[in-house]
Amino acid sequence: MTLQNIPRDISQPTTHVLYLHGFRSSPRSTKAQQMAKVMAAQYPHITWWCPQLPPSPQAAVALIHQGTADWPAHSMAVMGSSLGGFYATWVAAQRSCKAVLLNPAIDPARDLATYIGEQTAWHDPAERFYFAPEFVDELRALEVGPLPHPERVWALIAKGDEVLDWREMTARYPGSQQVVMEGGDHAISDFESYLPQVLAFLDLQPGV
Repeated sequence: MTLQNIPRDISQPTTHVLYLHGFRSSPRSTKAQQMAKVMAAQYPHITWWCPQLPPSPQAAVALIHQGTADWPAHSMAVMGSSLGGFYATWVAAQRSCKAVLLNPAIDPARDLATYIGEQTAWHDPAERFYFAPEFVDELRALEVGPLPHPERVWALIAKGDEVLDWREMTARYPGSQQVVMEGGDHAISDFESYLPQVLAFLDLQPGV
């Protein structure tokens, strides 16, 4: 599946923001909720969408494609955490839009191969889903090479990430703006303190 690739003027203020959560996560994640709160309070005129992504990567990108089909590529932005960062990289490659990556997964086909089977949702252990073997191949199919516009990417990376290797993350995005945290964790528990930098990069303008 390919989204329309339209060059954008990076100086164009952002009008639409897509947030993609990570593996086993949901729109109820702390970072997603913090962003949603800021968007509702300060930028209600800007389109905000944080969908619950299905376990299948193919189904996830189909949902993303359907939900953003009419979004203007020249003024949209995507945010992604962990596996959502991998998806966000794919969206950025397709749409040439701005991307904010939060401890992005670099090789989820490799990393999630050991998670095949029944899994529990992080925010509701009673909710279960099945991570099928074919999902690994679906992840591999979404891998993209060097981004055509690395300057349109801002990455927040924690050296203390207990899940992903910060060296892989920094090496994956040469030419992109990176904030590499000393310490920290995979969840980026102090994400709120970085919100001003995120909002500045997204260039969100107040409503008239």
